Amino acid sequence: MPRPASSAVDKALDLIETVVRADRPLRLSELANEAGMHRATAYRILLELVRRGWIMRSEDRYLPGPVVLQFSQAAAANSLVTLSRPVLQALSDRTAMMVNLQVLEPDGGRVIDVVRPPRLAMITDLLGELLPIHKFAGPMALVSALDEAARIPYLRAAEDQGHPPAGRAELLKDIDRTRRTGFALERGRNEEVIASVSRAALAGSGRPICAVTIVGLDSEFDDPTLAKLQEHLAAATTELEGTLSGAGADHD
Repeated sequence: MPRPASSAVDKALDLIETVVRADRPLRLSELANEAGMHRATAYRILLELVRRGWIMRSEDRYLPGPVVLQFSQAAAANSLVTLSRPVLQALSDRTAMMVNLQVLEPDGGRVIDVVRPPRLAMITDLLGELLPIHKFAGPMALVSALDEAARIPYLRAAEDQGHPPAGRAELLKDIDRTRRTGFALERGRNEEVIASVSRAALAGSGRPICAVTIVGLDSEFDDPTLAKLQEHLAAATTELEGTLSGAGADHD
C-alpha cells in the first residue's frame, strides 16, 4: 500500500535504498511494492535514476548503478580496507603468498588493498586496477555470488574487453563451478607463471561484499598446496564476514 505523500527526494532515496538492500535485482513491480509507491511513480523516478547512474537496468530488473558503486568504492578505500587489513596480513603470513582485497564494480573487480611478501616482489600487485571476470579469480568469485540476472552486465563487459561471445558458455561454466565450490581458481589466463585462488566474503543477505584472493607462482599451486590455501582462505573470509557484520566487535 502506498505510503503518505513524501517529497520527490524521499521517493528517489527510497528506491535507491531498496535496490541497494535487495538480495537480488528487483523488477519494477517488486521495487514499487517494497518502496511503497505506485508503479507509475516508481517507473518515472527510476528513469531519471538510471539516466543519472544511481541505478542500472538489466533487462527488466534493477540493480545498483555506477554512482552508487563509486560511493561504495570510496567507503571501501577507508573502512573496508581498515577492517580487512589484519585478516589479509595474517593470511599472507600464514601462506607466504600475496593476498589482495577486491570489491565489485560495474565492469569487474577493483583491487583496493594488497599485502605482498618480499619474496614475490616480482609479481605486480595491481593495486587500484580494475580486473575483468574472464581473466582474474577475484571478479569471478564476486560475480559467482550474484544471481543470474545480475551477472549479465559482467558477461557483456567481458565481451567488450575482448572475451569472445562464443566463449560465454564456458565462462558461465566457470561461474557455476565457482558458485558450487566457493572458490575461483585462475591459472595463467593473465600471466602464464601466475596463479590465484579467490573467495567472496558475503553479507547476511548473500550478496558479495568483497573478495579475498591469494596470488603466487603457478609452480607452487600443486594440489596439496592448493587444498591448504583454500582451507586458509575459507577461514580468512569467514573471519572477515564476522568482522564486517560486527560479530567480532566488543560491546560495553
